[in-house]
Amino acid sequence: MSIQNRRERERAERHQLIIDAARDLAEKEGWDAVTTRKLAEKVEYSQPVLYSHFKGKDAIVRAVAIQGCGDLARELRKARPSRGESRLRAAAEAYLRFARERPALYDAMFVQQSDIPWGTDEVPQELLDAFGELVAAVEPIRGDRHLEALTEVFWTSLHGIATLGQGARLRPRYDDTRLDLLLGALSLTKDEHGL
Repeated sequence: MSIQNRRERERAERHQLIIDAARDLAEKEGWDAVTTRKLAEKVEYSQPVLYSHFKGKDAIVRAVAIQGCGDLARELRKARPSRGESRLRAAAEAYLRFARERPALYDAMFVQQSDIPWGTDEVPQELLDAFGELVAAVEPIRGDRHLEALTEVFWTSLHGIATLGQGARLRPRYDDTRLDLLLGALSLTKDEHGL
């Protein structure tokens, strides 16, 4: 292995170490606790080394969010059911479980301000993959409705449930009922306006 290849590999490993440390610290203490000083201590590199990888905390949160979308896509893919089961329900349950089990990561992905180019031609592949899994779950129930718009309704509904649930603003005893109502409403072949 050439010296250049070794340096590139070490840089990539250090880059990932910083992202992993930020995720870990955020899950334990929240995003307010994630500072470049704390991260430098945690990964045992100087702050200038961190800044050679990321411009600052916002860039680190952005990297965490993008990787998190890749993680979500994999979880949604793993949750695809065998024949005869509802793909929509499986995706909804996997999405909500992901948000519940990784609250700081979910926060980085969908709540924190970021410069991630959602809905543009520059959107990172990880985001496309996660959205693609949601599209695939919605496709069997789309009927004549616009697939991507219907998927956005599904996603925003799940996001609302996840966010309000994390904030303890929803009564947990209605979790199953709430999900049944959402999936039932989405499964109608067309709405009252024929869209």
